[in-house]
Amino acid sequence: MCIFVHNRELAVYLTKRNKRKKIIKTGIYWKLLLAMDDRTFQQHMRVTRRQCNFIQCAIERQLQEQTGPAGRWGGRPQISVTCKTLLLLWYLANDNSYREMCDKFGMSKSSAHRVINSMLDEILKLGPQFIKWWTDVEKECSANNFKSVSGYSDVIGAIDGCHIRINRPPTHGDDYINRKGYFSVLLQGVCDEDGLFRSIFAGPPGRVHDARMCRLSPVFAQRHERFGDRWKLFGDTAYISADFHGFIITPKRDTGCLSVIEKAANSAVSRGRVVIENAFGRLKCRFRRLRHVDNVNLPAIIKVIVACCILHNIAAGMDTDCPEHPDGCPRYNDTNNDLAG
Repeated sequence: MCIFVHNRELAVYLTKRNKRKKIIKTGIYWKLLLAMDDRTFQQHMRVTRRQCNFIQCAIERQLQEQTGPAGRWGGRPQISVTCKTLLLLWYLANDNSYREMCDKFGMSKSSAHRVINSMLDEILKLGPQFIKWWTDVEKECSANNFKSVSGYSDVIGAIDGCHIRINRPPTHGDDYINRKGYFSVLLQGVCDEDGLFRSIFAGPPGRVHDARMCRLSPVFAQRHERFGDRWKLFGDTAYISADFHGFIITPKRDTGCLSVIEKAANSAVSRGRVVIENAFGRLKCRFRRLRHVDNVNLPAIIKVIVACCILHNIAAGMDTDCPEHPDGCPRYNDTNNDLAG
């Protein structure tokens, strides 16, 4: 009788164990990425191996400062910082689902989600180091560069906004429908002559106009301290309002009655303003997750956008060339330049 009960309990245990979830790990193991040649690595990760190593070292320094050199006792082996960095870059550089990424990196979806969220937080901590406003010396240098291109004096950068496609948010979803008919959040960027972001502001619904977004941003709130009575930015006709006349130079609206001098002035503004268009183009070309952030959690979406901008500055500061588009990355038709909405 005792033997029968024991065997029955063993059979129940084996039945329950066989019903447990099994994680089938196939596909490309992440260590194979490290063995790829530099060109293939860049095609997959959208950053060079040198840039990836720099990002990994910066994150490792932060983690050491937070946890210290003490070791870890017991438990499963920790996921290495190298694996975490590659997973984050793969997530931002491609539009794969979590199922596909887990298949390649050999982990469960919950682990991948946890790793990506924690790594995004670490990247956000690097933001103040890589997205910084101009110093006085840098303003003079930028002004000289813009003057050689456009002929305008005292211009240090350009400002514009772009749409980041998202899924319909569960709350006030209709507010996020932009004038092109899809759901999006807005990203405002201010960049210098090299296409490096000097200020970013993300999160307003897609229905919001660029001018209103600028009024909500720190650039407008701190315009007197940042620009004074001298420095200015190039902008499009969205900033033609009198509120921005003190620090944004815009082209005149072409109603068919512009003179030759006014058309030449508009062309000069366009030559200077094209740097922000190119910056958004390179941003979305490098981090293709921004073409459609498949998420409805707005704080998580904003975290992804800001992290991509920080990584854009890290990568662009070390290498400004795109191997796929040597003449400049295309920007998709997602602008918000007119007064619609």
